[in-house]
Formats: sequence, structure tokens, C-alpha cells
Amino acid sequence: MNQDDMLMQFRLILLFVFDKMEVPITNDTVLQMCSIDNDWIPYMDCASTLLSLLDAGFICENESINGKKTYTITSDGRMCLSFFYIRIPSTTRDYIIDYVKSNRIHYKRHQEYFSDYIKNSDGTFTLILKIESSPTVLEIKLNTDSKENAEHIYKSWQKKAGNVYEAIYDILIE
Repeated sequence: MNQDDMLMQFRLILLFVFDKMEVPITNDTVLQMCSIDNDWIPYMDCASTLLSLLDAGFICENESINGKKTYTITSDGRMCLSFFYIRIPSTTRDYIIDYVKSNRIHYKRHQEYFSDYIKNSDGTFTLILKIESSPTVLEIKLNTDSKENAEHIYKSWQKKAGNVYEAIYDILIE
């Protein structure tokens, strides 16, 4: 396969991923999904392919999540994909479909659930926990007395943020 054919295939794979994700995704998520977690597109080619699709109008920028731009496929991108998706090997298409179905929620949470902590001058720690899907749905600042507790909460936020939001909402609605 020559260089032009490879670049075309990378663009089509990326369009296919955007089409199957069905939610806005960040540059970091694209790189993680397509280059790090899978070997669909080499890392350096993935970043440049994303930019070329943006320049061509096949994907567009959306509102930011946690300060990071998100992208979605445009109608022109869908049309292009419909004409040329057959150039993506069927095994690759099938794998991407299965992978996205199994991991969509994981990537969505990774983008929308933000956590961080800082050490305060008195030795305590302040956690910043957010659910942000534009605009911010929930933001909590929480103090804890130990680094171990801060790290535990920081690490568990990705898994538990939805349950925390639901519990707070239910309590306040009563």
C-alpha cells in the first residue's frame, strides 16, 4: 500500500470511529483509542489525520469538556465515509464496531469526569471533583485530612461520579 492509500485509510478509520462513537470526543480520547489502546493508526499519523479532517470540514469542533475541545463528524464527513468506507478492511470495521460498543461509556466518563487534588498549607488536601458535559453538571470541592484519602477519592471518582450525582440529586429532590 502506498503512502497516499495509507493516509486515506487512516482518515476513513478516524471518520468511522467518530461515526460509531456517536458522542463528541476529545483529541486525547482519539489518540488513546486509535493509537494507544489499539493500533489502528500510528500515533503521529493520528494527530495529523485529525487536523486534516478538521481542515477538510469532515469533523468539527464543539464546546469544550474540562477545558479540552471536542470533535464530532459532520454531514460532509458522513457522506465521505458512506462513499469510501468499503476501503476500510471489513475485519477492521467489525473490530472497531465491537470495541466502540464495549468502551463508549468508559471513554465518555474519562472525558466528562474530572478529579484533582491539592495540598493545603495546613497539611489537609482539597479535592476538586467534576462532572462536565458542557456546561458543568456538578462540581464538588471536598477536604480530607490525608493524602491516602485524597488519592483514594481521586482514583474512585471515575467509577462513582454517576452514583454520587444521582444520590445528591435524589436527596435534594425529596
